[in-house]
Amino acid sequence: MSNITTEQMRFWSPEVRELEPYVPGEQPKIQNLLKLNTNENPYPPSPKVVEAVQAVLVNSADVLRLYPDPDASALKQAIAKQQNVVVENVFVGNGSDEVLAHIFKAFFVQELPVLYPDITYSFYPVYSQFFGVKTKILPLNDDFEIVVDDYKQANGGIIITNPNAPTSIDIGLAAIEEVLQANPNSVVVIDEAYVDFGAESAVSLVEKYENLVVCQTTSKSRSLAGLRVGFAIAQPHLIAALETVKNSFNSYPMDRFAIAAAVASFEDQAYFEAQNQKVIQSREHLVEQLTALGFNVLPSSANFIFASLPSKDAGELAAELREQGIIVRYFNKPRINQFLRITVGTDEQNQRLVDTLKNDILK
Repeated sequence: MSNITTEQMRFWSPEVRELEPYVPGEQPKIQNLLKLNTNENPYPPSPKVVEAVQAVLVNSADVLRLYPDPDASALKQAIAKQQNVVVENVFVGNGSDEVLAHIFKAFFVQELPVLYPDITYSFYPVYSQFFGVKTKILPLNDDFEIVVDDYKQANGGIIITNPNAPTSIDIGLAAIEEVLQANPNSVVVIDEAYVDFGAESAVSLVEKYENLVVCQTTSKSRSLAGLRVGFAIAQPHLIAALETVKNSFNSYPMDRFAIAAAVASFEDQAYFEAQNQKVIQSREHLVEQLTALGFNVLPSSANFIFASLPSKDAGELAAELREQGIIVRYFNKPRINQFLRITVGTDEQNQRLVDTLKNDILK
């Protein structure tokens, strides 16, 4: 982008010239790298996922020649069964980022502004700009918590990440229900990318509230970041709007391999729960170790922690860790520029981080 001149940009649509795109987490190619910056699951997906992908090729000579099921019916059925809803409550897409894009287009292009926190998933302002959505940004409190009363005002929609990113804090179902009840004429979206690591899902509220959309992903808790599978759960009238947007944009978003893999993952609930428990236990141990080193760690219900070290600048600390082959996420933004977001790895990976801090950086 930096090499593109203003003269060359004359071919771009005026709106695109003004866009500030989302910056994804770095994917560097460094030998012996410990990558704790993009919240990927440290454990592989269910062995049944690999078997399912291999079976797609083995069982069908036409698998690549023919289009996949545009409705991804098998996947919707698997999600519905696992989430204890009906198929009509399920929408699927090419990663939760695509699902969120359809959500913004389907519900948030309104006269009144959409409400979301000042510290949250940084794709929200990108989508707001991309779709011309009016916004009103509401600050988290001093403890980085959502102030529920702030969301009791006129709006064109609300989106809340729970647990929040990058803070990792869970607001709880009671607070979500309070927001829903205060906004019966607005769509309230709960983005649950990290819900499986210790928070309670709002899917249980979908039948009760006609204005609720819950968005989830398989990238984190199901270890399928490389396949891009996301989904939303809501009442059928909201799902119909998402299907309308999807079929006006890309009617075949899910390829055969992603469908087969995700179905296998949702059918192996025991493996899914076991791996999540391993991450949760590792997170709690990592929090104890970092706290002992002097870090302040926010309460986490995610597969990452958000931590600051009062005795050291966060940007400098991230740079020093990088020199040791450890990548964490640093956000040079107001209010959080002294925090690091650290993905929870395996116990061995977490120990390498702690040992590096103790023996090489903070000694």
